[in-house]
Amino acid sequence: MTYKKQHTLILLLSLLLLTACSKSNEGPSLPLEDGVSIVIENLAGDVDASVGTTGPGKEKRDFHTFLFRFVDKKQTWLKTAQDSASHFQKTDWDLAFSNYYNSSIYINNGEQTGAPFTGNASKHKMLLLKQDYQNVTTAPSDAEFDRSTLYNIGMIIDESSAGWYNYNMTSHLVQVAPNRTYVLRLSNGKYAKLQFINVYKNNPPVVTDVNWQAPYYTFRYFVQEDGSKNLRTQ
Repeated sequence: MTYKKQHTLILLLSLLLLTACSKSNEGPSLPLEDGVSIVIENLAGDVDASVGTTGPGKEKRDFHTFLFRFVDKKQTWLKTAQDSASHFQKTDWDLAFSNYYNSSIYINNGEQTGAPFTGNASKHKMLLLKQDYQNVTTAPSDAEFDRSTLYNIGMIIDESSAGWYNYNMTSHLVQVAPNRTYVLRLSNGKYAKLQFINVYKNNPPVVTDVNWQAPYYTFRYFVQEDGSKNLRTQ
């Protein structure tokens, strides 16, 4: 899927949060800790931007992209052309959260046409395994990674889609798809797995309120530091 097409599809997500952040709801979080994985909770996206009508503290403008790095859990914002020029060429960033509500997520592979990254991170590859996170215990072969052309993920549009979330056209709510684990071969040659959990603040198990605060990302990942393909986390 091209960057432009993905950008257009993400427009549908704007219906989700045109009035979001008007209130905050508390909800119980599902247990995510396994003693090995890194759990990121409530990582705020560009909560000040808005696609449609603006609310208190909102601006009607494009959403700023942010980058995320696994090794130190660092988040960096790209708010200017200079920011983008400086960071998109680097190979140490792992993910870019871009487009509307930061819901189009790119891996750092500068060889892919249309990707925002421009650095020579050709080893940075991604595959989708339709399995529960804990059941993914071994990274696929390098041949499978080499053949992969999956470099960005967003909304699930059909059965073959590698996206990470479903969008309900009636309720205008997002739900992260279950049993989807992304395995990665990073630019340093190490292997990792990644699971997206929620886009709503405080990781509620169920959301019925379109005004629930978002985007606040909850996800977890595991990087195998010894260089092997062992991704067991239980």
